[in-house]
Amino acid sequence: MAANRDTETKGNGQGGLGDVQETEIESNWDEVTDSFDEMKLKTDLLRGIYAYGFERPSAIQQRAIMPVVKGRDVIAQAQSGTGKTATFSVSILQSIDVGIKETQALILAPTRELAQQIQKVVIALGDYMSVDCHACVGGTNVREDAKRLEAGAQVVVGTPGRVFDMIKRGILRTKEIKMFVLDEADEMLSRGFKDQIYDVFQQLPSTIQVVLLSATMPTDVLEVTKSFMREPIRILVKRDELTLEGIKQFYVAVEKEEWKFDTLCDLYETVTITQAVIFCNTRRKVDWLTDKMTARQFTVSAMHGEMTQQDREVIMKEFRSGSSRVLITTDLLARGIDVQQVSLVINYDLPSNKENYIHRIGRGGRFGRKGVAINFVTQEDVRMLREIEQFYNTQIEEMPMNIADLV
Repeated sequence: MAANRDTETKGNGQGGLGDVQETEIESNWDEVTDSFDEMKLKTDLLRGIYAYGFERPSAIQQRAIMPVVKGRDVIAQAQSGTGKTATFSVSILQSIDVGIKETQALILAPTRELAQQIQKVVIALGDYMSVDCHACVGGTNVREDAKRLEAGAQVVVGTPGRVFDMIKRGILRTKEIKMFVLDEADEMLSRGFKDQIYDVFQQLPSTIQVVLLSATMPTDVLEVTKSFMREPIRILVKRDELTLEGIKQFYVAVEKEEWKFDTLCDLYETVTITQAVIFCNTRRKVDWLTDKMTARQFTVSAMHGEMTQQDREVIMKEFRSGSSRVLITTDLLARGIDVQQVSLVINYDLPSNKENYIHRIGRGGRFGRKGVAINFVTQEDVRMLREIEQFYNTQIEEMPMNIADLV
């Protein structure tokens, strides 16, 4: 079975599970390909890339696409908003045979929204290749899912539970799968998903190519990779090289938690110029803030994990189209949701872990676009704010009076 692959024995044996020390992988690959043309990609794929609006590859794309296309196992670490999704999407589209109506690449992601976001990118980039990409996620009709999979989608992207269920039922056929991609691997391998991912992995061909992408690399995740990757190429695009460029970050000192609401209302006049995402740490807070804002006649929409899949989709659709301008949400949304127009992120609560800061505010200035992040900071939050500054090697300054000119 796939799990008994030849694995690397390097490593110092430290960093077992439960040790969530933040670490950076050491790169062992330094080849850079500066343009998509030089990658010698299929013509139809190149057309899709340029039609999607990409002009030249981002740092992670310049380094990671080629080794993946060459069939190597790859661990790539790069921040949100740097083009990780397109990195593996391009590699997959280059590697599959569209003439074969069987699943050839499987991508797993931690949330349904992210899986659907990835599906959109694969379909858009593969626009001229007539490639079939199916999102296999919970909260949707199982029979409908089965029908699509029976027909044979070359690329399947999904959440671990539903994908494993479909493999077990024999509906998602694995014999032709040659590439297995784990997006947001830190989330996938450290949280409740780990066993599910092993279960899926056990069902895949032993020759499978494994590609892991993540913004952060806790040591326990790196340990786990040793059991199912073969001499992986490791690519690190450094944190301080790319983190928060183009995103102006500010804080507003709010003496008491209760005063945050009035502060937000004052800001709201400024906010409505563009689209904004407001992050809270709990679902209860999201509901509470939404009610308070609505009572004050502000138009906002809200989204969190307790909602049905259908409701979440409707809300995202409204937000994407711009008919709703302000979205209040939890960290569920912090990963992988790319709404082009978002130029303002407000952390009503500072995130409870430092890693999520980049995922949240990376939404604002994705891939070279400008953005503004405003953090509400009470007395208790000052330490966390300092930690975030240190962790990302960045400066967060007090919000100026002319914030409207900056958004």
